[in-house]
Amino acid sequence: MTTSSAHTPAALAEAVRRGDRRALARAITLIESTRRDHRAQADQLLEALLPHTGNSVRVGISGVPGVGKSTFIEAFGLHVIGLGHNVAVLAIDPTSQRTGGSILGDKTRMVDLSREANAFIRPSPAGSTLGGVARRTREAMLICEAAGFDVIVVETVGVGQSETAVADMVDLFMLLLLPAGGDELQGIKKGIVELADLLVVNKADGDLAATARHTVADYRHALMLLRHGDWRVPVLSCSAVNKAGIDQVWTTIGEHKAAMEASGARVTRRSEQARAWLWNEIRETLVEAFQAHPAVRADLATLEARVTGGAITPTAAARALLEKFLGRPVE
Repeated sequence: MTTSSAHTPAALAEAVRRGDRRALARAITLIESTRRDHRAQADQLLEALLPHTGNSVRVGISGVPGVGKSTFIEAFGLHVIGLGHNVAVLAIDPTSQRTGGSILGDKTRMVDLSREANAFIRPSPAGSTLGGVARRTREAMLICEAAGFDVIVVETVGVGQSETAVADMVDLFMLLLLPAGGDELQGIKKGIVELADLLVVNKADGDLAATARHTVADYRHALMLLRHGDWRVPVLSCSAVNKAGIDQVWTTIGEHKAAMEASGARVTRRSEQARAWLWNEIRETLVEAFQAHPAVRADLATLEARVTGGAITPTAAARALLEKFLGRPVE
């Protein structure tokens, strides 16, 4: 990122506001950069764009590998665009441990959606961030909103204990499910179901249609025991391949938005998410500073080896490193 007048944060922000796709891509690349000078420019960019954000419907989508997330998002995006909306998809791909780049590349899995003028798809590597979301996904959402996208979809890597971080940055968290029963049904983690605002059983077609109906009924029964304030979590079914049931999913998202706005829960939720974002950034930045500290770097490998070898407890090793980082004894 150069500092010429054509590429200043202010100029980039103006281009993003005009809907310039290249500027949008450059802006997200800038905020994802780990260079210190880029971080300062990114802060200026976001400050300029912040007054133009917050007007989208933010939807997080998660589900086990093989549930058909990309197929669903494509069908969903095409449907919503057909209703006159602009859709941005922030697809978080698994990260290559060798190159640090994305492995799957969602543009190759959403060909029809990627051709739409009113769609924007941005694959980003998950990196080491917990929650199946890239560290800068929140900021990318703001940039897309400033660029005029009024529906933002965040696709996470897949279901896991740490995947639920996406719920801290969206208005509605959707969990995609496979038609299943018995032991398979029991295998779905309770915690992520409790966080979901909407459950959708995908692949409700062909030989799986009857199984899907039973799965919907089972989840509806199970969710009677869970409370989401005034919102009773719906369980829907769809066939993303056949584009059946997608309209009902979008209608339900609209009903959720209306209910949350009427109760004031939407404003409260976003305020709480902003607070969570603040503390997440503090934690991430502190860890980076800790790992970069010269005294910590000098002893880290040795202490890690002693911990793995059983010569010292992790607690003692952590205290020793923290004392080097802080320059004082740790209580």
